[in-house]
Amino acid sequence: MRELLRTTDPTVIAYATALLEGEDIEVFDMDVHMSVLEGSIGILPRRLMVRQRDHFRARAILRDNDVPIGDD
Repeated sequence: MRELLRTTDPTVIAYATALLEGEDIEVFDMDVHMSVLEGSIGILPRRLMVRQRDHFRARAILRDNDVPIGDD
């Protein structure tokens, strides 16, 4: 698995997940339950992971749909 996206915005995670699953790219949302530790204030980022072989295509899909992604 390789990190594709890291954000504190849950709507970005949901949108990116929908885009990628629509293209048959399996995604795994990490750090979902970290809000228990932070007290639900939204300061700890969540990560979206994809398989290594899907990473290039997934980045292209997010970039084409104006989803903000960090550079590796």
